[in-house]
Amino acid sequence: MAQWHGISRRKPSGGRKVQARGKRATEISTEKQFALVGEPKRKVYRKTGGNIMVRVMAANQVSINDPKTGKTVLGEIHNVIENASDPNYVRRNILVKGAVIETNKGHVRITSRPGKDGVINGVLLE
Repeated sequence: MAQWHGISRRKPSGGRKVQARGKRATEISTEKQFALVGEPKRKVYRKTGGNIMVRVMAANQVSINDPKTGKTVLGEIHNVIENASDPNYVRRNILVKGAVIETNKGHVRITSRPGKDGVINGVLLE
């Protein structure tokens, strides 16, 4: 179900406000869509002003930066180990910024926003 991000029709006291205008299409937000571990899948959205936003729906690879050597390599995602924002995301294998994932190179913390940036970047942990 879409969420509406417009002006409330109620006052802080609970009374009704008289609306000067109706709802606008730009005030409707998108559904919650999470980046999962799996076969790569992306969605492209047209935003206001003709800008393009790419959203990762599923991914099985991550760009891993090694802070010691300064090199960046491509790694394979196995599963999500830890997530400080929501423990439920660990069970559901949802990829978000700050999540710790298990890869073939070791444990990696995600530094990009897969739902906004369209890529998954991470830093290798010790």
